[in-house]
Amino acid sequence: MTAQNRGSIAKVVSASLIGTTIEWYDFFLYTSAAALVFGKLFFPTNDPLTGTLLAFLTYAVGFLARPIGGLVFGHFGDRVGRKKLLVLSLLLMGGSTCAMGVLPTYATVGVLAPILLTLLRLVQGFALGGEWGGAVLIVSEHGDDKRRGFWASWPQCGAPGGNLLATAVLAILAATQSDEAFLGWGWRIPFLLSGVLVVIGLWIRLAVSESPVFLAAQRKNDTATHAPVVEVFRKSWRAVLITIGSRMAENVSYYVITAFILVYVTTGLSLPKSVGLNAVLIGSAVHFVTIPLWGILSDRLGRRPVYLFGAIGMAVWSFAFFAMLDTKNASVIILAATVGLVLHGAMYGPQAAFFSEQFPTRVRYTGLSVGGQLSSIAAGAVAPLIAVALFKEFGSTVPVSLYVVAMCALTVIALLAARETKGESLHSEVLAERGHVSA
Repeated sequence: MTAQNRGSIAKVVSASLIGTTIEWYDFFLYTSAAALVFGKLFFPTNDPLTGTLLAFLTYAVGFLARPIGGLVFGHFGDRVGRKKLLVLSLLLMGGSTCAMGVLPTYATVGVLAPILLTLLRLVQGFALGGEWGGAVLIVSEHGDDKRRGFWASWPQCGAPGGNLLATAVLAILAATQSDEAFLGWGWRIPFLLSGVLVVIGLWIRLAVSESPVFLAAQRKNDTATHAPVVEVFRKSWRAVLITIGSRMAENVSYYVITAFILVYVTTGLSLPKSVGLNAVLIGSAVHFVTIPLWGILSDRLGRRPVYLFGAIGMAVWSFAFFAMLDTKNASVIILAATVGLVLHGAMYGPQAAFFSEQFPTRVRYTGLSVGGQLSSIAAGAVAPLIAVALFKEFGSTVPVSLYVVAMCALTVIALLAARETKGESLHSEVLAERGHVSA
């Protein structure tokens, strides 16, 4: 790769990383707020766990909107290009998050408060459903075949980056404010900060060029002319199933480690919320650094071996994770979250390149988004709900660990059914010759 090409891909990576970090900041900010304050402010009940469950229901609603966002953004992204849709997703995400920061609570307007919160959560989910596929795709299509795992892993860093930023802001507020002040007005500050971040993200993202792979397909008149989703399910249904299955362990384990930990530490172990927040904060920092390393390893060893290591490792760690939390030792809790997120990175790092290599250019945005977001409903949307419900029903974390193990088993099956794609070209004509699409 020439110096000019390296500069170009670095610019694209930076724009995607900053954009996805902002989008995930908005999304995870809601997750943390649902665990810490929304149950009290928007769903007040006599039972704290019941209020938290209701708050996580609105959290899950955001996931229901993600496949719709993936379908809509994928449809137009495959027909008119990747860049315009990425700008739109950032605007929608930032606008809905800022609006959450000025919402009245249940004590002020009654049932209207959770209704408005739910509607804004739907907009968040819709925007994120279109963001993820486009962000990883535009980097994958700019990068070279031999180092795609490394370059495409950087937008994946937006997830821990956004989580790191959201958790850091909440941790600072929790440390500098009383519980009364935080519940009264302090929780609104990080939501309103999203507006500033969006302006920065737009300035950077607008400077990025369109995907060269998409432009090449456009010149050859090889872009989607009809509904891309129809072609995806007719000709690339196997790739969709592999994408869905491969995300089960990654999605469920991530939200158990970063969202359920906040509930378990405060409600189950009666520890200060700062203990859980600090564990997620430090774990996310390490997660951010290690994701590209897993991407590099996938360029050398292959996507499947690295991904499989993460899935199998997570199944084992799911039991050690809760055993370490039960020590109530802050340092041990931090170590538990950090190791869990490093294992998660072994799945998340190669994922962008691996999934991009499953679909031809003409329907790649749609296939990547629909497959990825359908799995989010079956996995991430319900993970905190199932974890809280299992803990409430059995009074033990063993059923939660078994739940994670079951999802890891599904991912292993999907990976064994997939073929290795390391180093393959993303141009449609090459993919067709290799059997990605059938006539």
